[in-house]
Amino acid sequence: MSEYQQNGIGDSAQTWPNMAHFWMPFTANKQFKANPRLLVSAQGMYYTDIDGNEVLDATAGLWCCNAGHGRAEISAAVSKQISQMDYAPSFQMGHPLAFELAHKLSQLSPDGLDHVFFTNSGSESVDTALKMALCYHRANGQTSRTRFIGRELGYHGVGFGGISVGGISNNRKTFSQQLLPGVDHLPHTLDIANNAFSYGLPPYGVDKAEVLEQLITLHGAENIAAVIVEPMSGSAGVILPPQGYLKRLREITQKHGILLIFDEVITGFGRVGAAFASERWQVTPDIITTAKAINNGTIPMGAVFVSNSIHDTCMNGPQALIEFFHGYTYSGHPVAAASALATLSIYENEQLFERAKHLEDYFQQAVHSLKGLPNIIDIRNTGLVAGIQFAPSDKGVGKRGYDIFDHCFRHGTLVRATADIIALSPPLIVEKSHIDDMVNRLADAIHAAG
Repeated sequence: MSEYQQNGIGDSAQTWPNMAHFWMPFTANKQFKANPRLLVSAQGMYYTDIDGNEVLDATAGLWCCNAGHGRAEISAAVSKQISQMDYAPSFQMGHPLAFELAHKLSQLSPDGLDHVFFTNSGSESVDTALKMALCYHRANGQTSRTRFIGRELGYHGVGFGGISVGGISNNRKTFSQQLLPGVDHLPHTLDIANNAFSYGLPPYGVDKAEVLEQLITLHGAENIAAVIVEPMSGSAGVILPPQGYLKRLREITQKHGILLIFDEVITGFGRVGAAFASERWQVTPDIITTAKAINNGTIPMGAVFVSNSIHDTCMNGPQALIEFFHGYTYSGHPVAAASALATLSIYENEQLFERAKHLEDYFQQAVHSLKGLPNIIDIRNTGLVAGIQFAPSDKGVGKRGYDIFDHCFRHGTLVRATADIIALSPPLIVEKSHIDDMVNRLADAIHAAG
């Protein structure tokens, strides 16, 4: 039985849980538990914390809740489905909603990516995509194509495949002896010296794509299965692709018969002003990984979009043969599928992807108004996402970013801190007044942090 201690702070009737037993993910556990931040409800653009304070959500939860919080349509769909059928397997069985959702998603995806494989998270989507690439090349008779190329500062989840192709050192170093063999990395595209305070995609850096040609020369195209990149590196601090960079990667991979995977776990479903970044920036990869906003973060779910040519090649063989020995107990979970269908209807009915594009200029002007405040060395943005980067404090890397994040929360706004970078990614239902509030509160926090 759980133990509770009465909250002695403020007048809230909420109780504080015994926090000793939850090993929290990506969290400094001792620091958090000494000064916790607990959320207990959410509606629209706001969370409510355990003390009853409203907290403006400037992060869409964790890049998830693009339709805002507490959507009655999603709750109703979940309630209806869970009462009708709580679970059904997808191994040698099926249920209608998974097929309906796959069809609906195929109508959103770029032309030629008409097949969907369901997962439960971005990490699972990435590992699925890597396996698909290997499956395709084997089915195509090119069994030597086993190498992967990721990118520095890339984040592709926390599975061993994802951290192998990922390029964030803290995620890799503890497990460095257990990573996948045969993985190399492109250089990251962050170039503050040339691109600081750019509006939208930065002008300099397309030449960094040419390093791919060097890696192909080094390893041999015949040995490379796929290149995987985030169109926009979100977890590393909103690192944008230089103008022309993604198109150049596409040209090089096509020339050498290498698959291109876009990790759109963050950029998918409206964040950059279109259904997918590949649509916004007019570059179609062979595989797209998604999760998070697919169902507004309601129930764990992800989806991998795969090109028709990859799917059809892998489908060759005897009718009774299992083509792809891969999957998850909860792939296409009926309740998750119901929540996703309801979410997609909200996106469509309220034109939220178009709304993100419409608000982009106002959001851009607002975040760039912070230029000149203490210690800001860069501001970068696209769609409804922005990164504000600070010079490190003399007390250590990440100290200034954490202080700004914590000050914002204590004064009613949730932002995201990655080292000394603050990211803003509000729900797509955001109003101009919300943008003003989050930027003003962030400015106050910057001044307080010094």
